[in-house]
Amino acid sequence: MSAVPRREAVRRLLSDRGDLVVVTGLGASAYDVAAAGDCPLDFPLWGAMGGAVMVGLGLAIAQPDRRVLVVTGDGEMLMGVGSLATVGVERPANLRIVVLDNERFGETGNQQTHTAAGTDLAAVARGFGIPEVRTVTTIEAVAQLREEIHQSDGPLFAVIKISADPEPKALPPRDGPYLAHRVREALLGPAGALSD
Repeated sequence: MSAVPRREAVRRLLSDRGDLVVVTGLGASAYDVAAAGDCPLDFPLWGAMGGAVMVGLGLAIAQPDRRVLVVTGDGEMLMGVGSLATVGVERPANLRIVVLDNERFGETGNQQTHTAAGTDLAAVARGFGIPEVRTVTTIEAVAQLREEIHQSDGPLFAVIKISADPEPKALPPRDGPYLAHRVREALLGPAGALSD
């Protein structure tokens, strides 16, 4: 497997991000986004394995004028793979999904995922009807993916084949109500954050 350095890939994806809303899966993808710099428009999921794409889809539908990026891992994407069918049907133009695929369940002991045995998440996404699908295997191709995240019209799904080498944890905030309030305020302003 070609292996892109995960932290460098995420750092490049999030450079000059503007008002991009970022939802992360649990574990390493959340750490990677936090290592690139914490932002009020980041919404890391803690303990909601398999839910990142659906949260991102909901935000994309609710905020059609904002680009929403989901950054998650292959283990979580495999757990929530059915969410891609809904993305393929709804086709929100502002949703982008990036799967950091190291072929491992990093949070439970580095066991191999099905992508190590040949499951092709890009082919799955294409089969569910997502029109723009990419597999990235070099750090140089991440720059092009970043441009597509900011410029493409239509849902975009990309797999970045990353290194399985461990990275030090860079923990984002872990308080759920705080994170929900923070992202709501960043999206809607102070008045929107206070209404429940």
